Amino acid sequence: MEIERKFLLKNDEWRKKIAQKISIKQGYISTEANSTVRIRITDSKSFITIKGKGINIAHPEYEYEIPTKDAQEMFDLFCNNNSIEKTRYIVNFSNQIWEIDEFEGRHKGLILAEVELKEENETIILPDWIGEEVTGNPKYYNSNLSKVGCL
Repeated sequence: MEIERKFLLKNDEWRKKIAQKISIKQGYISTEANSTVRIRITDSKSFITIKGKGINIAHPEYEYEIPTKDAQEMFDLFCNNNSIEKTRYIVNFSNQIWEIDEFEGRHKGLILAEVELKEENETIILPDWIGEEVTGNPKYYNSNLSKVGCL
């Protein structure tokens, strides 16, 4: 089960606290209403992920590491231009890990911050650089951003 909240950013102050930087290319094999199937290729690892329809801020998620050669082959064969590229920055703030995604290509300029939680009612302290919460807004789902013409 993945539990996360997603936010827009107010400013670039988070850049002063970057602990790690990861290049990500991901494509979607399926983006059905009840589930998505994603291939993700990073600097060092590749994954296949199946996500189910969420309830509130939680949704079932199954993610498995796969060989990068297989991931690239699946990406090329099945993702049909339903893809995005982004740089993910890891920022530690108040004992929580924030993943900040800076999108490239047609979504250049879009930056989203996510924080994963252990339980839905977990308290989070919002950094000063966090803006509007967009959790649950389909406009900001990566699966929708992957489709040409979205956002």
